Amino acid sequence: MNLVRTAMLLAFMTALFMFVGFLIGGRGGMMIAFLIAAGMNFFSYWNSDRMVLSAYRAQEVDERNAPEFFRIVRDLARNAGLPMPKVYLYDNPQPNAFATGRNPENAAVAASTGLLSALSPEEVAGVMAHELAHIQNRDTLTMTITATLAGAISMLGNFAFFFGGNRENNNNPFGFVGVLLAMIVAPLAAMLVQMAISRTREYSADRRGAEICGDPLWLASALGKIARGAAHIPNYDAERNPATAHMFIINPLSGERMDNLFSTHPNTENRIAALQEMAGNGMNGSTATVRTANPSRRSRSVPNTGIGRGGSQPPKGPWS
Repeated sequence: MNLVRTAMLLAFMTALFMFVGFLIGGRGGMMIAFLIAAGMNFFSYWNSDRMVLSAYRAQEVDERNAPEFFRIVRDLARNAGLPMPKVYLYDNPQPNAFATGRNPENAAVAASTGLLSALSPEEVAGVMAHELAHIQNRDTLTMTITATLAGAISMLGNFAFFFGGNRENNNNPFGFVGVLLAMIVAPLAAMLVQMAISRTREYSADRRGAEICGDPLWLASALGKIARGAAHIPNYDAERNPATAHMFIINPLSGERMDNLFSTHPNTENRIAALQEMAGNGMNGSTATVRTANPSRRSRSVPNTGIGRGGSQPPKGPWS
């Protein structure tokens, strides 16, 4: 089902991209737009993970320099029946996490140093289970390519203004109306599709993540902490790369208060309520094998991975 949904989404976005090209330059513009879209899809397929990880200067970790975090991800991947993804940390005080990669065999999960500082091991497990659910559902590739095409459609909209709105364009069959469609309607439609798909997939990943870690309340508790952190701690890397906001478990740009057409994520309170309902319906208490810290020994620090400005140790803080 996810493969069919992915194909339909990419087909729609590519068709919209070609339509904007047609509005700008007629049939010739449509063919050029098609070739550009095909090239961007191909490039995104092979390079999506490297682009995102590079944007956040994430560094790969293993069992030597982040033993507990690495083991949590490994146990969760085993529970989910997934290949072990690459594990990354990036230096940012805002608690957050994301997943990327073109398929489960070439995937990566990344968490901020702020996430490990602010959350308990159980909450970290809930978050990483959510990210593994995105990988299992192949959401990472879909949303990366969708964001690429949505950005390209907006770029074409700007071209429409300069090349279609400032002079007479005989190639545009719809005249000034076509220019307005290319400038306003098409980018807005692309953004709405991108955000609607993103919100739907967050709910799906929450459900599957709760199943992977074994306790919906772990993720519910984590979402509350991350949302509060995202609302008060800025993420300057995300502000420089706003097209990646949909990839995070909570929007890193601002605390969304409502489910609406223009939000990349569902309302956090609604997500927590859905997870609490799962727990109330009988899925309460971890049945999965995930090794976390002993609750009586919660005073832990962020792994010394050397991540930080100038290679310095990342900021320390308690796990709880």
